[in-house]
Amino acid sequence: MSEVTEAKTVSTEQWIGFFSMVLGIFMAILDIQIVASSLEQIQAGLSATQDEITWVQTAYLVAEVVIIPLSGWLARLLSTRTLFVIACGGFTLMSFCCVLAWNLPSMVIFRALQGLFGGAMIPTVFACIYTLFPRHLQPAMVIVVGMVVMIAPTAGPVLGGYLTEIMSWKALFLINLIPGVLVCLSTWRFVKVDEPEWDLLDKIDFLGIALIVIFLGSLQFVLEEGAKEQWFESREIVLFSVIALLSGIALFYRELTIAHPIVDLKAFRNGNFAVGCTLGFILGIGLFTLMFLIPVYLANVKGLNSLQIGQYIMVTGMFQLLSAFVAGPIAKRMDPRLMLALGLSGFALGSWMNGNLTQESGYWEFFWPQAVRGFSLMYCFLPINSLALGTLPPDEVKNASGLYNLTRNLGGALGLAVANTLMNYLNKLHYAVLREHITPGSPQAEAYLGGLTERLSNMGVPNPETAALKQLSGLLMREAEVLTLNTLFHTLSIIFLMALLLMPWVKKVAPDAGEVAGH
Repeated sequence: MSEVTEAKTVSTEQWIGFFSMVLGIFMAILDIQIVASSLEQIQAGLSATQDEITWVQTAYLVAEVVIIPLSGWLARLLSTRTLFVIACGGFTLMSFCCVLAWNLPSMVIFRALQGLFGGAMIPTVFACIYTLFPRHLQPAMVIVVGMVVMIAPTAGPVLGGYLTEIMSWKALFLINLIPGVLVCLSTWRFVKVDEPEWDLLDKIDFLGIALIVIFLGSLQFVLEEGAKEQWFESREIVLFSVIALLSGIALFYRELTIAHPIVDLKAFRNGNFAVGCTLGFILGIGLFTLMFLIPVYLANVKGLNSLQIGQYIMVTGMFQLLSAFVAGPIAKRMDPRLMLALGLSGFALGSWMNGNLTQESGYWEFFWPQAVRGFSLMYCFLPINSLALGTLPPDEVKNASGLYNLTRNLGGALGLAVANTLMNYLNKLHYAVLREHITPGSPQAEAYLGGLTERLSNMGVPNPETAALKQLSGLLMREAEVLTLNTLFHTLSIIFLMALLLMPWVKKVAPDAGEVAGH
């Protein structure tokens, strides 16, 4: 069997089909964040309130998380090719419907359906790597897909801001139409890696599907909306938390006890897969949280617009691309455990370096931390992917790929929820501490306020004393936010250093793992 595996070749048509699928997931992941920097314009276009418009993003994320674990079963039922074409076609159609949305409810429905179809594409490509390509090509393909997974969310807000500025917010969805049609056609024409298993319809687990939808939908809603609603002060959050807990218990019990589960959790019996998913969860926390924190700092503290923010954060993507040319060859020679340890340490170092910011910090203070982190990302992603999926039998890879991608997304959702909550808490804490040092009897405070009042008075500002106090309060809030963000960057660094404690449980992936999996 090993000789057959070694002799496996990939035809030109298969290469075209695979890279068409990669373009498809780039669109799907890009669209998670593409609306982030344009929510104000969409809000104005749909006559929505500030609280309501966030559902344009939340609806996509909730639907995507729900479909990801089901994608493995759907790929086996319909075949990889058919599922991907249906998913990409649906995603493209819903993109067009978003352009035609006439009010907020219609936009939320179309975005939810867009997320549902988009989410089905992502794990399918990961599974395809381990079924389409021979062992020696798999690391390179993981790098390609890894770059897409990591660069697309970073590029989303930048591209979205640019398109909205030069055209309108409708352009965010129009750009999907032509690539979407081309991806559908080329995938249908060139991708053929398996056959449909229609017999799965005879033993479909309807209750399992319902429990997955209820559990993941409720959990994602709680994580997305919890910080805004002050967590358990909101009856809605309490209700959905209870629903998530009960449906989660019921889901795990059912999927572990029935003969033909809709999501086969038995993949977690593989130690490497379990540790890989845990590390993927941690990587999701780091990726999504940093993607949120850096733009917040640049917008709130530095006062930059979306295009200027893009010039800062594109550094991470540039160094990811650079590291791809280094990480690929190294992966063939280095023990993945050592490579992973280097990646986690580098990510931790880059995050710690980011935690020493002041209001005066400029481009270069952001450049080097992002360079270190961006270069380290492939050293994390490549071995984690290999450890999680590289030793599983081919018939388990489709299902396991969905679970693996789900853990990364849930890590991101949890990271954002915790970061939002900590930001609210730490901003108040740091502001209170700073205020204690600004007392009426403080010579420095009196001198600063006096100088500021005089300057404002000379500028002809009415009520200069009140305006000076307001400016001082704003200054304290800004400094409190800087301290908060530094604390969060350092916390992320500690989380990635603690991830190194999982290394004793990581087993080395044997060079012939691909061939073993082929038996």
